[in-house]
Amino acid sequence: MKRRVPLLDLSAQHTPIREEILAAVTGVIDSNQYILGPDLRRLEEEIASYCGVSHAIGCASGSDALYLSLLGLGIGPGDTVLTVPFTFFATAGAIARTGARPVFVDIDPQTFNMDPDSLAEALRSHPGARAILPVHLYGGCADMDPILELAAEYGRPVIEDGAQSIGAGYKRRQALGLGTAGCLSFFPSKNLGGPGDAGMITTNDGALAEKLASLRVHGETERYLHRWVGTNSRMDTLQAAVLRVKLRHLDEWIQIRQRNAALYASELGGAGIPVTPPVAADYQTRHVFNQFVIRCERRDELRARLEESGVGSQIYYPVPLHLQECFAYLGYGEGAFPASEQACREVLALPVAPGVTEEDAAYVSKRIREFYQRG
Repeated sequence: MKRRVPLLDLSAQHTPIREEILAAVTGVIDSNQYILGPDLRRLEEEIASYCGVSHAIGCASGSDALYLSLLGLGIGPGDTVLTVPFTFFATAGAIARTGARPVFVDIDPQTFNMDPDSLAEALRSHPGARAILPVHLYGGCADMDPILELAAEYGRPVIEDGAQSIGAGYKRRQALGLGTAGCLSFFPSKNLGGPGDAGMITTNDGALAEKLASLRVHGETERYLHRWVGTNSRMDTLQAAVLRVKLRHLDEWIQIRQRNAALYASELGGAGIPVTPPVAADYQTRHVFNQFVIRCERRDELRARLEESGVGSQIYYPVPLHLQECFAYLGYGEGAFPASEQACREVLALPVAPGVTEEDAAYVSKRIREFYQRG
């Protein structure tokens, strides 16, 4: 029988803790507190502690975490925000939702994250940009010190898109506590994923935290009194209750991802094939591998062959944001961000999550080697 190695099998996470999850869900149902209930307050405290920040504010999704952070910093029509074109759509989509204009910055080819030299050039061209929004893609931190130094030079806030990177380390400091605000996604496929959509914002700024907590409930400060025009972005208590259970297991699951990543790197790194496994930069002192993403030649052919062999894979991401139809009005053309465009042609994510065994990783690696060796 053909071996099957799916890209993600959530049952491998959920089956061992099924009774814990069911007890947490039952507790919420029995309490009848479904919105912004006590489990959310406890989860906010626990995530703040885990990320080493003073405040955490739950919301409805990672996309909303980005949007609310921008609103909280007063960003809106006529403003510009600097970010990368090689990321999930929500990064730039949140900017556009505020009425502001995304201005793109190319990536470092090694880490797939914002290139500080390109950021410096973009700031010289757009000195009035209102904020900088780097992404910690795939579970590895962007090079934050030079980004923060440039932000300080221009007096601009930094919003960390850490949707894929809870637990990641930068020079032994925690991601999501380095900038003005950090944004988390608890989409089910994330390292810490809920049973649906949910998100969170982290910050050390008490006044900003208070504003964000208001903006997620239509800008309400007291019952039916609204200081700002916010939105409806409350986290369901059911999501919070399940996430509290899963948070207790997060570090264990990260270790499994790191083990699988090391196995792939060993199996593929010196195999003499046109595949480049990810190599963490020195400053990425804890890569949490939300995805294990290789660069490879004949990517689409390889993906089809892996599928035939029972191996799941995915392309994160096939088209950079500056070439998406909805952003045509920004005026970018092909060749504007060569590192991002090359990444879109070459990247392929392999199974790395809990449930992937050492034998699975060896099988996937063997299929990849055979594809290139047999031509």
